[in-house]
Amino acid sequence: MSLERAAAVEPVNPARLRKSSPSSSTPVQLRIADHPVRDRVQRLVTLALSLLNEAQNLARDKAFTEASAQLKSFNVAEGIDFYKEVERFEIELIRLALDRTHGCQAKAAKLLRIKATTLNSKIKLLGIEY
Repeated sequence: MSLERAAAVEPVNPARLRKSSPSSSTPVQLRIADHPVRDRVQRLVTLALSLLNEAQNLARDKAFTEASAQLKSFNVAEGIDFYKEVERFEIELIRLALDRTHGCQAKAAKLLRIKATTLNSKIKLLGIEY
């Protein structure tokens, strides 16, 4: 970009920023003086948010597809031990939560939306080692 076409960019007054936008907004907000540049930046922000949303949807679709494929692999004609499968699923969820929280049971319980004492008793009951 040549110097003649460079946009004037100024930081927004922090006091004004707090009043006009929620705290969960972007960490750095700039006031862009050049209108065409401001429009381009806004389009880039919109595109980036759209791409992020699409990536999250793809991740959910992938998880659903994997779970669906696992369910289809069951041979229902021969019968399924429901309680054994529920226990296996519980163990996998607990291990996943413990892995994500580096073994912290309190944080894992929050992820699973159960009490820490419930998680601790399930770990002991199911013999989960981590």
